[in-house]
Amino acid sequence: MSVAETTAVTADETGAREGAEAARPRVMHTPRAATHPRQLTVLHIAQPSDGGVARVVTDLVRAQRADGLRPVVLCPPDGLGEAAEEAGATVCAWSAAREPGARVAQEAAVIARTVREIDPDLVHLHSAKAGLAGRLALRGRIPTVYQPHAWSFEAARGVTGALALRWERYAARWAHQIVCVSDDERRRGQRAGVRARWTVIRNGVDTAHFADVVPAVLPRTAEDGAGSDRLGADGSADGAGAAWGAFDGTDQDVDEQRTLVDGGRPPVVVCVGRLCRQKGQDVLLRAWPEIAARVPGARLVLVGDGPDAERLRAMAPDGVDFVGAVPDAAPWYAAASLVVAPSRWEGMALVPLEALAAGRPVVMSDVAGARESLPPAHTALCLVPQDDPVTLGRAVTRLLNDPRRADELGEQGSRFARSEHDVARTAAAFSRLYRSMLTPGTPRSPLSMREFSRP
Repeated sequence: MSVAETTAVTADETGAREGAEAARPRVMHTPRAATHPRQLTVLHIAQPSDGGVARVVTDLVRAQRADGLRPVVLCPPDGLGEAAEEAGATVCAWSAAREPGARVAQEAAVIARTVREIDPDLVHLHSAKAGLAGRLALRGRIPTVYQPHAWSFEAARGVTGALALRWERYAARWAHQIVCVSDDERRRGQRAGVRARWTVIRNGVDTAHFADVVPAVLPRTAEDGAGSDRLGADGSADGAGAAWGAFDGTDQDVDEQRTLVDGGRPPVVVCVGRLCRQKGQDVLLRAWPEIAARVPGARLVLVGDGPDAERLRAMAPDGVDFVGAVPDAAPWYAAASLVVAPSRWEGMALVPLEALAAGRPVVMSDVAGARESLPPAHTALCLVPQDDPVTLGRAVTRLLNDPRRADELGEQGSRFARSEHDVARTAAAFSRLYRSMLTPGTPRSPLSMREFSRP
């Protein structure tokens, strides 16, 4: 479907009605207080329903319930639906595909019907797919927040990327506010020609959840022997990592390093994320042989699942473990000596914030939001160019072999996460935004044609 065809679709077309009854939103759960007439009702619409978007929505729901709001979530029934229900939201099932396609008109019709039934004060659209179907359905008729969670035109290439950019430029007129999770994400949108009323609300995480967690158990190898047990909180056994000494990653002799680690627990690198091109696990796997050569016995753990799982397993060298999707990554952060986030694009990734909250240093690619995720003093050591396995390998090796410095970075990162990226700050910022949008005298329509056309 072209952008021109997409923007011509309406929720009342015959094609949108086909099968609409079968796709009718089903209320899965209604909290007892949900019908209180004074509650501000926020309808969150989300697809994808897993990964970082799901965690953001769940954390917002939990905080908004505590703040006296009535959150309602329209999403696919698994993953986010279950988590949002547990967090206290009214959850309606929305059978929307992850990618745009021929069913987008039907998906938009379900949104329009849900809005009529729920009668929310405000709609909050999460990620590109919900932003597509939601803006087609609503077209600015109700206060609308669109949060891209990374731009779709950066994720796609060629004709698809060009069409995504044209759509974002056009559909911005149907959002009262576009919320970016970093200043960098906002600047990228502006440079791409997206004109909007902008707000930046940086991602936050439940920092208390990642503190003082029992570490996960690393899968055993033949070299571990019977004595291999749970890793310590710093990824070593009995603090053995502290004796490994400093290593600059390029100049020391490997044989000398083998002597340093002999008899101790080798360090563990953890990478958490959906196994897909965006998250860049293939870049880390290409870097791993050199890391393993300079840090003998080092282990790499990939946490997550996704469409590239089979391909990544096929290319993985020795010393790499795939543990699949987990309900909570906190024990794996606790088991790590170092966390790596080699993404190709982001808005502001949650994994680095979670790792910092757990007191672990993070090496990450310099994508949107990365510099705002880290303490300023960390950028020289911890930021690397995207899609650059050589530089990534050197940065990882340097910190693995300087555990004292890595511990210092972890402690600094933990303080930074608590002060700058706690989810309570994020939720409070959204509450202020919602209420400002509904305050008498605030513009109740999206951008006027004059605003929209202004250079």
